[in-house]
Amino acid sequence: MLKTLQIIALIQGLFVLSVLFINRKDYKKTTFWLLFGSLFSVLLYILGDDDNNIFIQDADWFLFDSSLFITFLFLFFRYYKSGKDKFDKVDYLFFLPNIIYFIIEGIEIKLVEENLFVEIFEILSELTFVVYLSLIIYSIVTVKKKHWIIYFAIPIVVLFGLSSINDIFKTLGYAEIPLFNDQNFNTYLLLVVAFLFYYIAFKLLNKSKELLPQTETNKYKNSNLNPKLIAKYQSDLIRSMERDQLFLNAKLSIHDVSGKLDIPRQYISEVLNEHMHISFQDFINRYRVEEFIKRLKNDQNDHFTLLAIANDVGFNSKSSFNAIFKKHKGLTPTEFKKTLH
Repeated sequence: MLKTLQIIALIQGLFVLSVLFINRKDYKKTTFWLLFGSLFSVLLYILGDDDNNIFIQDADWFLFDSSLFITFLFLFFRYYKSGKDKFDKVDYLFFLPNIIYFIIEGIEIKLVEENLFVEIFEILSELTFVVYLSLIIYSIVTVKKKHWIIYFAIPIVVLFGLSSINDIFKTLGYAEIPLFNDQNFNTYLLLVVAFLFYYIAFKLLNKSKELLPQTETNKYKNSNLNPKLIAKYQSDLIRSMERDQLFLNAKLSIHDVSGKLDIPRQYISEVLNEHMHISFQDFINRYRVEEFIKRLKNDQNDHFTLLAIANDVGFNSKSSFNAIFKKHKGLTPTEFKKTLH
């Protein structure tokens, strides 16, 4: 039964990795390669695990250990959660426990008798991977946007975590958890992995866009803006708000600003989105919120309601004003007013 599951998971995995690799340009580079590495390393584990080697019984292929999968999956969730596009070189250090673990395993093969010093280092390495697994669970629980792989990662992480704890118990001479001994563990793992590969294959064949974070196409890549023009347009936009207070117009649009400043609309959008990292609406509302606070602090406006002041600075509805103010300041206008006394 176990061999059959291994073969099924192996065939599915090879198909999934092939199709993913062919379509790699459709996905964000870092998260793609980390997920690819996770799937590839679990495939190696299925292929050549010491206790369940698909080809050679009782083989000792320590490089096919599960620890590599744990590190790749940990980094995948780290980058998926942060949304960062570029892999930081310092994060290669997370693979250091894998290198140490592989060296230890290599030394153990050469040793005739068990060595206490080597055993201690092996336990420390195992504990590092348990920490990685704990951090994966933490990432899964705290991530705002739920990803499909979460529902496969949870059982895989639990299985690997209990397996690692079993290894530590075994090394220390304690009794293992029977439910998660090598044979049971591999059967459970292979069932989850087989379903994982089947699900990814289904998503790939249906050309799902939810598989991995997609590569974002830069709509401004053919822009004619140069650094000098960018700086000028930034200055013009800021001056139009700070000096001319265009934001006081409740119906102000990007077309109005374009006409007033004689800047093409697409360049205003590009300067704000690409170089000032803010949308047009957030840019306008930021000034409205600051002007509202300035007037709220002025004693001469004490006889005005909050909504009256809000309308006077460019907000045209109570609901949008409350939502925008809280977005920018983290408090409702009423809560903010209380902090002033």
